[in-house]
Amino acid sequence: MPAAPRRWGWHQLDRQWAATLVGDAQISPGDLVIDVGAGTGVITQQLVDRGARVLAVELHPGRATSLRQQFARHHVTVIVADAADLRLPRRPFRVVANPPFSATTGLLRRLTAPGSRLVRADLIVPWHVARRWATGDPPGSHRWRREYVAVEGRSLPRSAFAPPAPNGVAVLTIRRAPSGARRRRDVGRVTRRT
Repeated sequence: MPAAPRRWGWHQLDRQWAATLVGDAQISPGDLVIDVGAGTGVITQQLVDRGARVLAVELHPGRATSLRQQFARHHVTVIVADAADLRLPRRPFRVVANPPFSATTGLLRRLTAPGSRLVRADLIVPWHVARRWATGDPPGSHRWRREYVAVEGRSLPRSAFAPPAPNGVAVLTIRRAPSGARRRRDVGRVTRRT
């Protein structure tokens, strides 16, 4: 029996919301930024306009080829990879993306894994994921909360996407915790153990 054809679930973010997302992320010229699920490059273009060096990650071969052609004269490297299997840079990096919702959990685990050089991520995710990571007890939080702070950001309307995204989409921002806050958390843990 032949393998089932691969389904490409995709909700393309419009230009105005891409500009808002990138503006909120406070990107500086020279920042290394990963756009996971780059699609047609709407977020990548906003990042390029702000002087970022971009790793545009796209699994769909046709879209990856189009991205290479579109950004051939810019500081953009197109990587054909699955979001959950992404190899992360060894130097500090940021993420600004509208990743495939089906890859959200794997991507978040990879970004917050021990040894990650993530500085900040601004990701469009289902609202319940943003809420759980910001206020609840998401997978592995005992491990990553010493290093990172997660905040639920603005909600996006369904109309920000084509085709419209499922109800309840929000921005999840994950920032590396200041080193003083990490030390205080570690001291608190040591105190509780003794």
